[in-house]
Order: sequence, then structure tokens, then C-alpha cells
Amino acid sequence: MNGPRFDLTASPHIKAPDSTPRIMWTVVATLVPVIAASTWFFGVSALLVIAAATLGALSVERLLGHGGSTADGSAAITGLLLGLTLPAGMPLWMAFIGGAFGIGFGKLIFGGLGQNVFNPALLGRAFLQAAFPMALTTWPEPGQGPGLLGVDAVTGATPLGLMKFEAVGTPIGELLVGGTGGSLGETSALLILLGGAYLAYKSYLNWRIPVSILAVVALLSSALHAIDPAFPGAPFMLFSGGLMLGAVYMATDMVTSPVTNRGAWIFGAGIGALVVLIRLWGGLPEGVMYAILLMNALVPFIDRATRPRVFGTGRRVAT
Repeated sequence: MNGPRFDLTASPHIKAPDSTPRIMWTVVATLVPVIAASTWFFGVSALLVIAAATLGALSVERLLGHGGSTADGSAAITGLLLGLTLPAGMPLWMAFIGGAFGIGFGKLIFGGLGQNVFNPALLGRAFLQAAFPMALTTWPEPGQGPGLLGVDAVTGATPLGLMKFEAVGTPIGELLVGGTGGSLGETSALLILLGGAYLAYKSYLNWRIPVSILAVVALLSSALHAIDPAFPGAPFMLFSGGLMLGAVYMATDMVTSPVTNRGAWIFGAGIGALVVLIRLWGGLPEGVMYAILLMNALVPFIDRATRPRVFGTGRRVAT
């Protein structure tokens, strides 16, 4: 019988061209301009810190990960993002340990890719914050970062530190392009937003999460600023610190964020509210890391509360 062949197979019947490695390495590619900007502002030291954190993550993934594979790019993303949360001039062995801890205790201990509860890069950063607080809060000024020869750098306060402890603001233009002290990922909010827009276009991140984070931060800070002008306004709160990097690249981690769209709105709103709360009334000037980690812990409960109704059943489904 001549004619088109008709095969009966089990679902799924359509295979998308995207895969985990493709998504991961695309995210890595969008981080390259951010890394280049941090190197431009802080010198070779920035590149070395990021490389050390990435090497630590890749080494543990290779030694202890399932099959010893680093080809999917997930460990590389962890190392790069961790490096971007660190200051220039940080001892390289500390950055290496942070990357190793992030993969070992933030990913592999839970069972590997897709099983972790907390964002591995932020867990590595939280470990470094607890173990080496002085190194994590020593901020070289842009253009003064130590180079290969280890020349001493001129250090200073971050915009958030200046605002919280001295009530001194920073021009928004400097915050947009990254000409301020702080972690390496605070170098350019514009580049981070461009990278996030591309990832959202490719559907590699749920755009509802960063939008809800930034919207809640803007609304709360605007309301508080209207009540008391001593509180910083929305532009400063949005573009200072690690909010853009956290909202675009860390809160949107597919493994540690909600799977439902309604859950994504709740998750992002919670992060935004916690960021404002910690920044304004907490003991530290920055709160993005802790806000995301706290909401990571609530993701299973958010998913349970926002799961769609099974067709033909009532609102509650027995488990």
C-alpha cells in the first residue's frame, strides 16, 4: 500500500528543540556582558574571583556529581552567579570554597540537578557571609580593584551602606551603569535587564517573578517615601545593590521557584516585600540573598496552594 506512513507512539508526540544544556549555556552567554562590565570597572581581580568560584563549583560537580558530568552547564551557572555576588579582591581560595560549598551542599546533597531546594549560588554566598564576614564586606572602589600583582585597593561603602548608615544617596545614573562600589554583579543594571529580557523572550525564565519582585519593591518604597521622605524612593531601591541580579538570574531558577504562574506572582511578591523589610529595618544594608533563600523554603507550600484543579474534581484534591 502506497501512501504516507502513520506511526502510533506514546506521548509526548512533539519534542521541543530546547534542552537543559541549551538553556543553561544560553544563560551563561547572557552573563558574559555582565562579567565583562565587572572586569572593566574592577580590573583583572574581578575576573579572577569569578573564575575561582566557577572552578570550585565545576570541581565538586565533576568529582561528586552524578556521572561526573559538567556538560549541562548548571555548575558553571552556579559558579558564575556566586562570583558575581562577591567583591573584587576577595581571596581566591575563599571564592573557590564558596563555589564548592554551593554545589556540594546546595545541590548534590539534595540529589543533584532538579532536586535542590535552595539556590546553590546563594547558599554558597550565605556560607561565605557567615564564615568570612570581613572579606564579604570589603568593597574596592571601581577603577581601584587590585590586579594580578595584588596591589592594595581603595575601599569604600556601597550605595546601600551609605544610604542606610549615613543617609547619603547615589546618583541613579551611576547605579544604572555600575560605577559604584559593591559586589561584581552590581556593575550594570541595564546589562542585566537586557539579558533577562532575552531569556524571557526565549521562555527560559518566568517573567512574572522578576516583574512581581520589582513591582512590589517599587510600590512599597514609593509608599514609604511618600509617608517619610527619609526613606529612599523607588529608583534607588530598584537599581542599588544586587536586586537586579537576584530578580533576573537567581529568583527565576527553574528548580527553586514555583511551577505555577499564580505561584510565581506570590513568590516574587514575597521576595520584594522581604527585600524592602530587610534593607530598611534589618541589621544589614542588603537583603536580596536572604529574601530569595527564605522564599525558596516556601516554594513547596506555594506550589501546593496554587496547583490547578484536576478536571472533574472539586477545589481540593486528596493526596
